[in-house]
Amino acid sequence: MARRPAPPSASTGSSLGTPSTAATAPRAARSPRGSSRGAAERRVDVREWASGIRLSAFSVIMLSLVVLGAWVLVPTLGTYIDQRQKIAALEHSIQGSEDEITALQKERERWNDPAYITTQARERLYYVKPGEVVYLIDNDLDPAALPQEQGPVSDTLEEKPSDWMPQLLRTLTSAGLSDTAVVAR
Repeated sequence: MARRPAPPSASTGSSLGTPSTAATAPRAARSPRGSSRGAAERRVDVREWASGIRLSAFSVIMLSLVVLGAWVLVPTLGTYIDQRQKIAALEHSIQGSEDEITALQKERERWNDPAYITTQARERLYYVKPGEVVYLIDNDLDPAALPQEQGPVSDTLEEKPSDWMPQLLRTLTSAGLSDTAVVAR
């Protein structure tokens, strides 16, 4: 919108031919820092500003249509976004179900194989063929060989002396000089 110039007021000059004192005053006097009158001169009269705005009937109608369109479309847009999120969640759920269906179909195909059924019956149910003897061994490990529970970890760093060279020499000489083999435990 184009602004039209403000009409001359009584304070700027009484006629068109005489220049106003504000127009002929030096620039330093008109600056707001130059005097206390500068702040008063910079005030904007709201009535002058409002009279400079011109709205045609077409502009008012278009502005009201934009406001009405925003008022109608904002809730609709929110509903659309909410529905898109629900659709995405349902598609994700469908994809998970399809993956589960594929896994179950593969499982069913494995159960159609007689060799798979035989191995599952032997492992899960301990079935045997006629004439076979099955031995089940429980706790076949020596209690000393079982893993021990770990003690609490200390906060301090401890350095243990490790003199490995004499230990290596003792081991080599004892192994080389022994007459019988010793089974290490």
